Amino acid sequence: MSPFFYGAETPWTDLGGGIRRKVVGHTAELMAVLVRFDKGAVGEVHSHDVHDQIAYVVSGSFEAEIDGVKRVLRAGDAFIAPRHCRHGVVALEADSTLLDQFSPCREDYL
Repeated sequence: MSPFFYGAETPWTDLGGGIRRKVVGHTAELMAVLVRFDKGAVGEVHSHDVHDQIAYVVSGSFEAEIDGVKRVLRAGDAFIAPRHCRHGVVALEADSTLLDQFSPCREDYL
């Protein structure tokens, strides 16, 4: 992977359900991914067996659920979901965007 990321040159991958992503960069131990949501799009509640995750709200807003606790997060806010922690989001605005960071790298995204 190039040491530089150019957002305008990197297409979105459509995941369906009003969700798209772009892998920003990765090493074996770390990955950053932009995830854009249409208003009302749902990132289903789930957990990871191997990956720790930090999700930073770049734009828009989300209702985030972490281990059954729900909070509204806006641009500049974040949540932390260590492995085995159940988490999910619902986008409250059009084009709400997260910068997801995973450790180690999500090989399934490559």
